[in-house]
Amino acid sequence: MLQRTRLLLLPSALRATCVVGGPLGAQDQQARATFANADDKPIGTAMLTQTHSGVLIDVTVNGVPPCARGFHIHETGTVTRPPSPRRATTITPQGPRTAMVPAAAPTGDLPNQFVQTDGMLRVHVRNPQVTLGAGKATLFDVDGSALVIHTQADDSTSQPAGEAGDRLAGAGILPR
Repeated sequence: MLQRTRLLLLPSALRATCVVGGPLGAQDQQARATFANADDKPIGTAMLTQTHSGVLIDVTVNGVPPCARGFHIHETGTVTRPPSPRRATTITPQGPRTAMVPAAAPTGDLPNQFVQTDGMLRVHVRNPQVTLGAGKATLFDVDGSALVIHTQADDSTSQPAGEAGDRLAGAGILPR
């Protein structure tokens, strides 16, 4: 009798696992981006994946001078070559930006990233305020979006880009 009970519970447990995961295909949305430096030379890639709680961003970039770097999602998918001077292009919600207050920070603000002495930048971060799907927070609006690595760290206070300096490298985000 005990074996029979186990067999009856197994299918229920499997069904529960499928329901917890959400509708099929919800996590299948992905995007990609190729980073280029000021010489328009490819230096790395990004893979963006829609999750239940925002977009997961995985980045690997090589050849970046060691330092803390501002890392943002910019509101336009075009990345100029050479990188243009600072512009007010970080994706922003309504309201003023205040130091270290996530709800007031621009939607495109991501944590500063730290490039090691070997010039390698590896990022694995989630942004709960954006989506690869439809809606107001989509990264695929009419003019697209881009990932940008800045020459300096974001000070988490100044607007619009945290005084993070010029663009060091950028990558237009494309559907996969």
